[in-house]
Amino acid sequence: MSQAILRLLLCCVLAAPSVGGAAHARTAQARIAKVTTAVATLEGVRVRLDWPAQATQGTLWLQAARVEAPDLGYRFRDVAWQCPLTRAGDRWRCDGELRGGHGAPLRLSLDIDDARTDARLSRGASAVGLHRDAATPDLTRIDLTRVPLAWTQALLAQAWPQGRLNGGTVDGHLAVTAAARAPLRIEGPLHLQAVAFDTADGTVAGENLAAQFDVKAQLDATTHVAVDGHLRGGDMLFGNAYVALQQRTVALAVEAVRHGTAGWQLPRLHWHDPGLLRVDGSAALSPQLDVDALDLRAHSENLAPLRNGYLTGFLGLAGLAELQLGGAADARLRIGGGALHEADFNLRAVTVDDPQGRFRFDGLEGDVRFSSTQPVASELRWRGGDLHGLEFGAARLPFDSAQGELRLREPVTMPLLGGRAGFDHFQLRPPSAGQGLEIHFGLDLEQLDIAKLSAALGWPAFTGQLTGHIPQAHYVDDRLEFEGGLAAELFGGTLQVSSLAMERPFGVAPTLSADIAFDDIDLQALTGVLDFGTITGKLDGRIGALRLVDWQPVAFDAQLHTDRAAAKAGGVRQRISQAAVQDLSSVSDASFMNSLQSQLIGLFDDFGYRSLGISCRLSDEICEMDGLGSAGPGFIIVQGSGLPRLSVVGFNRRVDWPTLLERLVAASSGDVQPVFK
Repeated sequence: MSQAILRLLLCCVLAAPSVGGAAHARTAQARIAKVTTAVATLEGVRVRLDWPAQATQGTLWLQAARVEAPDLGYRFRDVAWQCPLTRAGDRWRCDGELRGGHGAPLRLSLDIDDARTDARLSRGASAVGLHRDAATPDLTRIDLTRVPLAWTQALLAQAWPQGRLNGGTVDGHLAVTAAARAPLRIEGPLHLQAVAFDTADGTVAGENLAAQFDVKAQLDATTHVAVDGHLRGGDMLFGNAYVALQQRTVALAVEAVRHGTAGWQLPRLHWHDPGLLRVDGSAALSPQLDVDALDLRAHSENLAPLRNGYLTGFLGLAGLAELQLGGAADARLRIGGGALHEADFNLRAVTVDDPQGRFRFDGLEGDVRFSSTQPVASELRWRGGDLHGLEFGAARLPFDSAQGELRLREPVTMPLLGGRAGFDHFQLRPPSAGQGLEIHFGLDLEQLDIAKLSAALGWPAFTGQLTGHIPQAHYVDDRLEFEGGLAAELFGGTLQVSSLAMERPFGVAPTLSADIAFDDIDLQALTGVLDFGTITGKLDGRIGALRLVDWQPVAFDAQLHTDRAAAKAGGVRQRISQAAVQDLSSVSDASFMNSLQSQLIGLFDDFGYRSLGISCRLSDEICEMDGLGSAGPGFIIVQGSGLPRLSVVGFNRRVDWPTLLERLVAASSGDVQPVFK
């Protein structure tokens, strides 16, 4: 702001030479309708000089109703300056208060002779100094001393209307060339301190930044700006990209061109953060500063510090803020029209490790190439890793890409849990035209060792094998859905998983939903592993509408019951031990049918039963309990057979889920003591 006011007032003073010639008159006045310079236009200009006879100085008043500098973005109303004017030969001096509209006053001092013009505009410790020689009238030299960046807000708005300068100062030495019929040129070094900026919507922001730049600018119908120097300091936010410089010094160069009010072309972009990241490329921005085109090449020789410096914004959105990285990488990215046209990621000895244990990749090597036009081939390899604690072995993934799709060239398998897992197909489409990331794949699991799976997940020591084929899985909008199902051989029976889907699989609070069916599970083997007494027989059942949030159950409809026909066909007697009865009763808050049973149970080690069944519908941490059928106000859990005939009945149909879990843990750990009534 100060720079524009100073330049305009100088023009106004010089436009009224007759005032100086009237230095010994009592009063001299001039009215000028309009003053036009290469920088600005003044309208409604009035100049008045009072110089008493025989006095050594007079008083100068200068007013302008309107001051406009459209190239610089400044417009002022009611500008007024008053100062005591002195003369020594052909040298004039004047120093006084300058006011414009309702803004805080500034101090303007002038020192003019036939050969030069010197001026200084200041407020406190902030000052703008100006020097111009008569021999070079088109050239003005400006010295900036601790000038608040807020004074340049109007100039910034010419290039970035949404930007707001909230703090910082600038020092520098600029040469301004304003020749007739030629673009306004500005060039020179600038030093900025404690810079803070943002936009009203908060999508762009920065604070605690320092910079030292050489600036070259040409302001005309075509605006051309080049900035070359160093940036140091604080933090910046650009949409989802968060950059934390942490007092590092970064080399920065930007060249920007704009024709009229069109968007910006950035033919040169350079960013070099030694030891972390180097980026070179070009870009095109819309008038609203949205990215229309982007062509970047990036290199990082050490990915470990890259997360804190540049990736926390993107990783945080995916729930991976603490992701650990290692190795080196190069990347090429080309975007146009809001769509990805070309990408190439080259990895060298890269490790990726999620501290929350969701996944890990060791020894990533090779490259992944994507093309929206011509076919390209690439290959990615890894030495091993794990997924939610499940370790997998080495794999090689050959890729082809064309027409905006990345896909596997051939099926891929890798060792997993003593068996093998793999993809029979894989296709990926990156975000484009308002659509998010989309992935399709088919999954094969072959003879996975359930004992190893149980150990990895901290389950009881289940045994068996897991085999399954999912012909099609679809990931879109952070949701993963599976067609087909998984089958497992478990405790002599089978387990079927269907309607499997996941939300935010690698994000915050991942959610899993599925339907699970059991058939002919050997109860003796199952209760032995669970340390839940001993029950013999065959178990069928289902867990429908299962929903896990952050791997904890929040809803399901479970029904478990014995299969008498299957037990009989397999020659299996249906018996339940005293310990199992006690554990089952404690978990389900049940009791025996009558007092005689309570007296006799302690005399027998096990009992025959006709059928056993229990169900739980979980919702809002309440389990709605049921069994084989009603028994007065209760429900039958165990229907006895033979002598002594044992029946167990539950009476509490609404059980707190956390309490039920505590009872299950207590029962499986042997903390339940027999109680006879």
